[in-house]
Amino acid sequence: MREIQAQTITEAVKNLCIEACYHLPNDVYEAFYHLKETEQSDSAKYILDDLIKNADIARQGEFPICQDTGMAVLFVEIGQDVHINGSLEEALFEGVRQGYTEGYLRKSVVAEPLFERINTKDNTPAFIHYSIAPGDTVKIRMAPKGAGSENKSILKMLVPADGIEGVKNVVLEAVKNAGPNSCPPMVIGVGLGGTMEICAKNAKKACMRDINTENPDKRYAKLEKELLALVNKTGIGAQGFGGTSTAIRVHIEWSPTHIACLPVAVNINCHAARHAEIIL
Repeated sequence: MREIQAQTITEAVKNLCIEACYHLPNDVYEAFYHLKETEQSDSAKYILDDLIKNADIARQGEFPICQDTGMAVLFVEIGQDVHINGSLEEALFEGVRQGYTEGYLRKSVVAEPLFERINTKDNTPAFIHYSIAPGDTVKIRMAPKGAGSENKSILKMLVPADGIEGVKNVVLEAVKNAGPNSCPPMVIGVGLGGTMEICAKNAKKACMRDINTENPDKRYAKLEKELLALVNKTGIGAQGFGGTSTAIRVHIEWSPTHIACLPVAVNINCHAARHAEIIL
């Protein structure tokens, strides 16, 4: 049994928060250049240049990429042969607390959603998804999730008869409703199957994937490409200025489901698609 100190996890999460908010991931940065090569709209090319300049300024000056540094979403994969010496959840929360304070990142979490809405002033609690895996490591993937993109999420409980066309319609509905408000070019996570909450979790996991990955199932990988082509035909374009750069990628994650169900969830990431990961 391998032991990991809670303080080690806190330090790692603190650094992940700052890294994700300051440094545009390399895969996303390179995707902007690829979009410029295929984009026909001069306005869209101008916007893509601005997004690249913004990322450069943030990286060089150690500034946040965006003023909305989001809610801290953590996917934590725990090896079954690991023992955490201390409270794991408190270690994760403390990492977010320190990262958002020491990194001068905006604190955007309110303690209660409807009545008082008082800011917690340290961006906790984090929103954590745990899973158990073989081995003796802990993998933490952190994604700051801003409200402009999160507010455009969709969950639809389709029936199997709706099929692939029904899924495509849900994705396009979400994209059109988002328009420029989710700061395109977007990364779009599509969750399929499971129950209502599992479907939404799949969508969140999908939009946090590395840009250059595809679903290991060739059928779903093909659907990812088909959806991306449809999204980029909407004409919304980079920051809503038209063109073919509405989305960088569409990613799908799925789970088994009930014979009478076809849940579909869409979760959108803004152009920054912020994420950072560490394996301890």
